[in-house]
Amino acid sequence: MARVAVLGGSFNPIHYGHLLLADDVLERLGLDRVLFVPAAAPPHKPAAQLAPAPDRLEMVRLAIEGHPRFAVSDLELRRPGLSYTVDTLQALAAGGDALWLVIGSETFLDLLSWREPRRVASLARLVVIPRAGSAFDPESAAAQKVLREIGVEGGFVHAEGGVPPARGVAIVHAASLPLSASELRQRVREGRSLAFRMPPAVIDYVRTRGLYRAEPA
Repeated sequence: MARVAVLGGSFNPIHYGHLLLADDVLERLGLDRVLFVPAAAPPHKPAAQLAPAPDRLEMVRLAIEGHPRFAVSDLELRRPGLSYTVDTLQALAAGGDALWLVIGSETFLDLLSWREPRRVASLARLVVIPRAGSAFDPESAAAQKVLREIGVEGGFVHAEGGVPPARGVAIVHAASLPLSASELRQRVREGRSLAFRMPPAVIDYVRTRGLYRAEPA
């Protein structure tokens, strides 16, 4: 049974911040693989701001090419309708791997607004990445409420040293870069440099396909 970190998102576009975080989570938790899962239609993001899903999938493929423990899934693109994490985890769990869902600390605090959050937590171990520069207090009332409502026992566990904790929600202070997809989209619109922010193959793809040149509707 492989231990797989599931990293979902719009990847609009994918950049070095995503890749560095994924590599660091892999190492700090001692997992076998990171599976990138681009969302076809994220329920919390306006569709007008997204590049077409096939383009975002291809950019992820280009970005991770050559990394032996990175993989990408088109599962959410093959499924009609909105991309709900619970449905994705249900499908992935059928493969028999042990799943670890990687989410940001702000997303964790908003988890109760997701579809079937308790089911999400039963299908995959949760890995919370505190955002750089922001305070995430696992003992806060808000964090403890989410933990209680999703039914996870063992509390929060700070994970380091390449050994995944046996139980609880793992907190991983993964390496981060001061990059955001929204800033990169703005750079494209303004004709500014993308160098050292995204893999060269992704930069070439963005330019060749003419992505992000227009203001979002």
